[in-house]
Amino acid sequence: MEALDRVVKPKTKRAKRFLEKREPKLTENTKNAILIKGGNANLTVTETLKDIVSILKNITRPFEDQTSLEFFSKKSDCSLFLFGSHNKKRPNNLIIGRMFDYHVLDMIELGIEKFVSLKDIKNSKCPEGTKPMLIFAGDTFDLNEEYRRLKSLLIDFFRGPTVPTIRLAGLEYILHFTAMDGKIYMRSYKVLLKKSRCKIPRIELEEMGPSLDLVMRRTHLASEDLYKLSLKQPKALKPKKKKNISHDVFGTSYGRIHMQKQDLSKLQTRKMKGLKKRPAAKMTEEDEGISPKKLKSV
Repeated sequence: MEALDRVVKPKTKRAKRFLEKREPKLTENTKNAILIKGGNANLTVTETLKDIVSILKNITRPFEDQTSLEFFSKKSDCSLFLFGSHNKKRPNNLIIGRMFDYHVLDMIELGIEKFVSLKDIKNSKCPEGTKPMLIFAGDTFDLNEEYRRLKSLLIDFFRGPTVPTIRLAGLEYILHFTAMDGKIYMRSYKVLLKKSRCKIPRIELEEMGPSLDLVMRRTHLASEDLYKLSLKQPKALKPKKKKNISHDVFGTSYGRIHMQKQDLSKLQTRKMKGLKKRPAAKMTEEDEGISPKKLKSV
């Protein structure tokens, strides 16, 4: 049994708090990512990793041996990883993947064909930690199973923390992914809100980098049963179904009320001169056997 798999009894309060943070929760923590630089990574791969986040150095081959990745994932409590390497057979290589129960769930290998760094684009940048808006273009992301998993991986990797509210000024960073002709084009833009003649500002996009042209290589995808198991949610988080309430595609709630049939002829209306019954109407009611109410004389 490995050291990380043993049942450890805490001896101090600090160790107890640490183990409690690692326990399963109804609402899991925000996913953390670990970025690993392979021992044979070149300048292009290194700059790509630097533009995303800081680097951890290690010599490993994820498709041949996954134990080191699983070890680092459990040690640092990270469920996402991005591994960069370079060799003659697979130059400028990136491997993006995620974990389930500290074991590799999905893993996709991408080759970098073109790379433009943040430093090469001389424009203003967004502040660090800005939550991006993700856009996916191309039918391949919906038709091909490997591209569908890649889309899910990219959403997991770049989505950031869950926020309850959003302000308009905070929508300033766009990550755009396009699948076309067997390649994936990644572009990042800064949203500029310009003055307009109405209340709604005019929107312009300014490229800020990094820019990547990627091609898919090897894949390691989880089986359908394991993938469905990873998506399973606890019963406590599932919303309780309420009767007579429906929702549309925009999330608006609609309620249905059941009432008895109303007799609109007995409905009390506002007394106005224009609503008084004329003599012809009174004669019609007398013929039908309806006795009109007497008007009070003032």
